[in-house]
Amino acid sequence: MLNTQIKNLTEVNVVDQLGLIKAEIAQLQEQEKALKEQLIALGDGKHKGNLFDATVSPTSRDTLDMEAVRAKLSPQFIRAHTSTTHFSTIRVTARKGN
Repeated sequence: MLNTQIKNLTEVNVVDQLGLIKAEIAQLQEQEKALKEQLIALGDGKHKGNLFDATVSPTSRDTLDMEAVRAKLSPQFIRAHTSTTHFSTIRVTARKGN
């Protein structure tokens, strides 16, 4: 893993420091994505851990094609170019009393 490469960042060039940190962040983001997918697979609602609780909530988002809207600003055109995206939201909070 990158932890062995990051042992002594004070001796490493600032560009390399940033590169190593960004690589570690990317690895952590991959882990985060996989864990979020597992939580979503458990279903909507509150899920308890030993230290944290996580809540999975169904959510949707409307997206407006602004380039098309700028070309023609009629209400009918705006409705025709608006799409809805459905997704889940996860909120993690520290558990009290542990």
